[in-house]
Amino acid sequence: MRWKLIRRRLTISAPKVAVRSSLSWPLRWVGLAMMLGFCAAMCVWAYDLGKNFTGQGEHVHEELVRLRAEVARLRDDRDKVQSVLNTSGSLITAERSAQERLVAQIRMLETENRALRDDLGFFEKLVPAGGTEAVAIRGLQAEVLGGGQLRWQVLVIQPLKNAPEFRGKLQLSLVGTLAGKPWTMDLPGGGQDLSFRQYRRLEGMLDLPEQAMVKNVSAKVVEGTATRAVHSIRLGA
Repeated sequence: MRWKLIRRRLTISAPKVAVRSSLSWPLRWVGLAMMLGFCAAMCVWAYDLGKNFTGQGEHVHEELVRLRAEVARLRDDRDKVQSVLNTSGSLITAERSAQERLVAQIRMLETENRALRDDLGFFEKLVPAGGTEAVAIRGLQAEVLGGGQLRWQVLVIQPLKNAPEFRGKLQLSLVGTLAGKPWTMDLPGGGQDLSFRQYRRLEGMLDLPEQAMVKNVSAKVVEGTATRAVHSIRLGA
């Protein structure tokens, strides 16, 4: 009998049991309202706390506005300083370019000055002391190159102080052999025009005939029909 009672309690055939609260419905509603109010208060507190953390508070908002204005002002100052730096950089670049041009001009003038001094020294060496001739030929040079060409160079001077301008012609004559026979050759066109006051360098190239052998080169300065200077050199052995 006892076993039957225990089995009935442990199976689905056990009698139903109802659990009833000892609180009345008004008290339940009051408790629910208090819980909802507490939750609402917590939500409001969390929202205010979140505003303060995210910068939404009044004080933080004013500080953010001030900081933004400060950043804008600093950006304007930076732009002004950058503009000044860019202008200064352009001025420095232009000044550097002008200085480099000045240095290049100074070097060029120094080179020209050295060349003039060299020419003056060369000219002074060529002018004989107490010379009275109007025109003189100095430094006649000639060289036969490969390929049947002759390169020549002549320096013509007036060894006088404050000499007048000379106008004439330079005539060049070659003497030698062609295929074993006597041969001569002159500058084409009757010579090269010549105009100078103190000195003048002239040079050129002449094409030689095949089998031509140059033995003598002669330079002559003429003024009209008058011969003013003559100078000759020998080539080869």
